Amino acid sequence: MSEKIRIKDVTPVKIVKPKDASTKPNYSARSRIYVRAVQGTFENIRRFFGLIFLGTFALIPWLQYQGQQAVLLDIAEQRFSFFAITLWPQDLTILAYTLIVSAFALFFITTFAGRVWCGFMCPQTTWTFIFIWFEEKIEGARNKRMKLDERKMDVDKFIRKSLKHLSWITVALLTSLTFVGYFTPIDELFVDFFTFDTGFWVAFWVLFFTFCTYANAGYMREIMCTHMCPYARFQSAMFDKDTYTVAYNAQRGEKRGPRTRKMTPEQVQEKGLGDCIDCNLCVQVCPTGIDIRNGLQYECINCGACVDACNGVMEKMGYEKNLISFTSEHELKGGTTKIFRSKLVGYAIVLVVMSGLLIADIAMRVPLEVDIIRDRNSLDRETNQGLIENVYTLKILNKSQQLRTYTIDVKGLVNARYFGDAEVVVSGGEVFTLPISVATEPENLEVGTQKIRFHVSTVDDNGDIIEVEEPTTFIFTGV
Repeated sequence: MSEKIRIKDVTPVKIVKPKDASTKPNYSARSRIYVRAVQGTFENIRRFFGLIFLGTFALIPWLQYQGQQAVLLDIAEQRFSFFAITLWPQDLTILAYTLIVSAFALFFITTFAGRVWCGFMCPQTTWTFIFIWFEEKIEGARNKRMKLDERKMDVDKFIRKSLKHLSWITVALLTSLTFVGYFTPIDELFVDFFTFDTGFWVAFWVLFFTFCTYANAGYMREIMCTHMCPYARFQSAMFDKDTYTVAYNAQRGEKRGPRTRKMTPEQVQEKGLGDCIDCNLCVQVCPTGIDIRNGLQYECINCGACVDACNGVMEKMGYEKNLISFTSEHELKGGTTKIFRSKLVGYAIVLVVMSGLLIADIAMRVPLEVDIIRDRNSLDRETNQGLIENVYTLKILNKSQQLRTYTIDVKGLVNARYFGDAEVVVSGGEVFTLPISVATEPENLEVGTQKIRFHVSTVDDNGDIIEVEEPTTFIFTGV
């Protein structure tokens, strides 16, 4: 046996690390994004929806209904007023249905058209672009802002920076006052705040939300979308190959490369170039700083800014538009988008069903709540007339916004005698507490408990009778 067995040297090689390896960070620092202004169809749509959202947000707390703030979420009183409807903690199902409908509406839209909520209606996006608008007006266009930040501090830079931050703080303060105005009377809030007459907690929340708006829209911006908003993380579960998203047509655009407008299509083809001239405008206008040409990314908020920028370039070059467009994966591969698919239809069915339940719950809602509390100090007692008496506390919640007169009586007890006010007047949104007692002769009772009902009724403005029966127990110990 003269053949040698081949062996492999597996002696580990010593790895020598640089001396400063331990001091280097394992992540790259965030680069500031200088968003370039863009004009186009989707930019106009975004501005339109942004103005609608901003105007609605600013107007609603100032609306009045029957002499009161139309929309007021009074947490201290546990009362939420929406024009003619006042919701209480007992109306939790309405809140639950509302949240479910909102969630499935968001799921439906996302499955169909991607993150258009983020790009066109999200408050973070709206306020970020407002802050960017002030930035552009005061510091100049993208290149001017970059050069301004590279300069050392001088008088001009100090004035521009001061004006920018002053405008940001002003917008943030007005936003915060409007938001807090949803939870406390807004007319009093503005007067008390600027006259330094507001309470501690109101002032705290105004300043807190001012700081949050200033920090989120002025500094954090895309960090809120890429690292803090959970929607960016679970959106992929709703996407499929038929979802319309902002996408780059690589088959048409590659190979990228610069060229002049005078180059003929034949000359472009000879160089092996696609329609993308590699101008990077799609990157410069992106509020999250991504390159859409790298494919679908979770940072993309579907604002369409890159679509407008690219279409503008294609128009100048004389090329066909929509190199970057709202399209689906199937269309990019030459197929067709299937609109009616099981996932989308499923979301639509659930959305319709839950919307129906929400409407039904609101329509069948009784604007009256009655609660009975037994006296815990004694089960029963005998009166001077030899009657057996039970003592209760009756609470009437007027869930309407108008003054109501309620009639009270007792059912379910033979020859029941009711002691207390048989008719009470309760203001809108008031909880009225009434001590009462019920008694009857001992021969009408059996030892133990007996079910009785308190009947409370009123007549609304339309002449309809509103009534509620609340059950409780009548106790006779026989002692």
